[in-house]
Amino acid sequence: MVTITIKNIPEEIYERIKTQAKNNHRSINGEVITIIEKALSIPALDVKTTLERAKKIRELTAHYVITADEIEKFINEGRE
Repeated sequence: MVTITIKNIPEEIYERIKTQAKNNHRSINGEVITIIEKALSIPALDVKTTLERAKKIRELTAHYVITADEIEKFINEGRE
């Protein structure tokens, strides 16, 4: 196992980790490891696929035109 030292952790973050560790019945070290594992398990964003999807959505919605009056109408309806 490797040991990592983290310096200058803001007090607010430390307290949040401490509270979360207590709620999850873990040590602070165990909680930090869990947080890191979760963060690293998020798949990397595939930029090419995301851009292709955005272009496709733009193509599909290119004919939709909305005026400022319509936007204002929708806003006002939402407030009712």
